[in-house]
Amino acid sequence: MSEDHINSVWTSHVLGLGTLSFLLFGLIAGALVDRWDRKATMIWCEVGRAVLTAGVAVALWLNRLTLPQLYATALLAGVLTTLFQVANTAALPNVVGPRQLSAALGYSQSAAGAVGIFGAPLAGALYAVGRTVPFTLNAVSFAVSAASLRLMRARFQVDRQDVRTTSPLTTEIREGIGWLWRQPVIRFLTLVSAADKVRYGAGYLLIITLARQAGASPLWIGLIFSGAAVGAMAGALVSDRVTRRFPLGRIAVVMLWLEALMFPLYALAPNPLTLAAVAAAESLVAPVYAVAMTTHQLAITPDELRGRATSAVSTLTTGALSIGTLAGGALITTLGSKPLVWVCGGWLLILALLTTANRAVRQAPPAGALPQRQATDTAETADTPG
Repeated sequence: MSEDHINSVWTSHVLGLGTLSFLLFGLIAGALVDRWDRKATMIWCEVGRAVLTAGVAVALWLNRLTLPQLYATALLAGVLTTLFQVANTAALPNVVGPRQLSAALGYSQSAAGAVGIFGAPLAGALYAVGRTVPFTLNAVSFAVSAASLRLMRARFQVDRQDVRTTSPLTTEIREGIGWLWRQPVIRFLTLVSAADKVRYGAGYLLIITLARQAGASPLWIGLIFSGAAVGAMAGALVSDRVTRRFPLGRIAVVMLWLEALMFPLYALAPNPLTLAAVAAAESLVAPVYAVAMTTHQLAITPDELRGRATSAVSTLTTGALSIGTLAGGALITTLGSKPLVWVCGGWLLILALLTTANRAVRQAPPAGALPQRQATDTAETADTPG
């Protein structure tokens, strides 16, 4: 077994531990975020990630970095990242206010797109300077983030004098999931998103396979995914305007139909450049839907339930993404790459038809337009066959 292959296996294990942390800890994190002070939680998560990352840098500098340390770091950092992400999303409506919520989510998506474009090349350049440099700068960034959060004066949650800290976590988790299930629009679109994530997880390896079959070099494969990141960033930049102007239901229906129509183009792309163009176009619509859906969910979710509702949605979609990723290789081997493209396109077509036929989704207002106090009434009156 070559050294490169061994390194790839180790890398996949480290990345897998991060995902496993979210799947195992996500629901618990949501309940804890609704119990704890969100600002303090985020600060301590950043401090913890700074210490863990600095530990890797020190071990590298001393030539004493071991696999157990890497695995432990990945697992612990995954737990802290899960807590931070849930607390960040739950706190966002209080920090930016309801009118700026969709804009803030759009900026967050844009930042993620920028990381997708520039992150890997920057990390490679820093590693070329010195193998401890990326980890050192990463640790510093976590420390700066913690200090910035400490200086913020915004309220991260509504004051609650009657927070129950003696209830079992399982009871509080069930309470959050139960509330989410009674919201027909969020429930349906979350299930559709999870089903779409299965396709998305398989699609990552599928695009790489198609690119190789088209004669793409590793550089071109990187450019294809950079094209996807550019498309996602562009979609995020216009998401606020689209979210404010159009109803959530229309955004969801249009997004799924566009994906269903565009994904089969991967099978027809004759060269890497065309693959990159398709990836950019297909990635353009997903951030708009993500911002609209998250804005609607956060706007109607009571503050004391936002952590649990957010973590339930994220755990389901992350789990679906992992299933798709794991199944991608077997499906390509069994069906072949281009037939799998058509299968995924058919899967997206089914999701588009189901979403179009759902009356609750079709009647959903613009994201965030529904006041929180009407959420329960809407759940009861709209939960009828579409």
